[in-house]
Amino acid sequence: MISLAGRDILHTWGKFVFTGAGLGLLIGVTLTMAGVYRGMVEDARVLLDNSRADLWVVQKDTLGPYAESSSLYDDIWRGIRGMPGVACAANVTYLTMQVRQGDRDVRAMVTGIAPGAAGTPGWPPYLVSGRQITRGHYEAVADIATGFKLGDRLQIRRNHYAVVGLTRRMVSSNGDPMVFVSLKDAQEAQFLKDNDAILQQRRRTAENPSWNRSSDPSVLDGAIASLGNNPYVNAVLVQVRPGNSPDDVASAIRKWKRLTVYTRSQMEGILVGKLIATSAKQIGMFLVILSVVSAAIVAFIIYTLTLGKIREIAVLKLIGTRNRTIASMVLQQSMALGAIGFVVGKITATFAAPYFPKYVLLEPMDSARGLVVVLFICLLSSTVAIRAALKVDPAEAIGG
Repeated sequence: MISLAGRDILHTWGKFVFTGAGLGLLIGVTLTMAGVYRGMVEDARVLLDNSRADLWVVQKDTLGPYAESSSLYDDIWRGIRGMPGVACAANVTYLTMQVRQGDRDVRAMVTGIAPGAAGTPGWPPYLVSGRQITRGHYEAVADIATGFKLGDRLQIRRNHYAVVGLTRRMVSSNGDPMVFVSLKDAQEAQFLKDNDAILQQRRRTAENPSWNRSSDPSVLDGAIASLGNNPYVNAVLVQVRPGNSPDDVASAIRKWKRLTVYTRSQMEGILVGKLIATSAKQIGMFLVILSVVSAAIVAFIIYTLTLGKIREIAVLKLIGTRNRTIASMVLQQSMALGAIGFVVGKITATFAAPYFPKYVLLEPMDSARGLVVVLFICLLSSTVAIRAALKVDPAEAIGG
């Protein structure tokens, strides 16, 4: 049986291999789509790992700081630092924006890190070259995915920053590379108003001298921001002392500080279950569509190949070949086509993954599942061709 199917494949090997390669490109796209989803999940987990935090303290009743906007006063960390079980607490800000370097713009997440040393929550855990930020202003550490190099001058809002260090795999949950600056610089960049807005604010204040904080709190807040003193951060990253439960420490902070606190598992659930949920559904729909298209293509190809050898099948029936033998030959050809397609698709996805703008993670288990699905699709698709082969009249061998 294997010899019979193999001989038929060798007889038209060019058409068979070319068809398998075309199917492989479609399978490669399917594997890549699965890798994109895995990469999104991995980016979310890397973001949490690199923050070195056990707890995220954010504005009450928000999903901040990644899924929603969050705003806290930058002195809250002192009270949190004194809570039982807290080893370290540090402010952090996040702002996704276009960072200019020369004539090009790079979309990045600008992260403001609190003063401290390597190991402080929010700081990049390691560098591939250069050094960490040591000055209070105008220094930056960038992920190498930005394309920046040591010594480059970056423009963030109106200020310029020198790249003093480079890190790797420091990305946002959307896959944007991160650029680290000092907390004060990040606060200024996030809340800085342009000159026209400042002039308008001053004019409004001058025209309404009776306004005060009790009647309109936004006036004083706007005046503070216009002067460059921005007492806000997006979150406080907390490290828990060894031997203490993050859940217990989080409950205490919620009770006494009246803030929203998320543990690592809760924050991962927000990122994966809410922030990238829509993208995951879209990718899932594409995978279903591609699977259906692949099944239709395999069925059409095998059916066409079977119709092309109607006379040969009739001869086999005429000499007494059993239907099971003929069905097995068609099935083996279908499986061989799927195997060729999967190999081509896997190679294509592996070599194409590094060139995608988003991180593509091709896991071995996904490839194994993909192989099983491809073979199952080939099995189902071959039924149409098998039915056509079994209906062939042996008399056609004589009549042809």
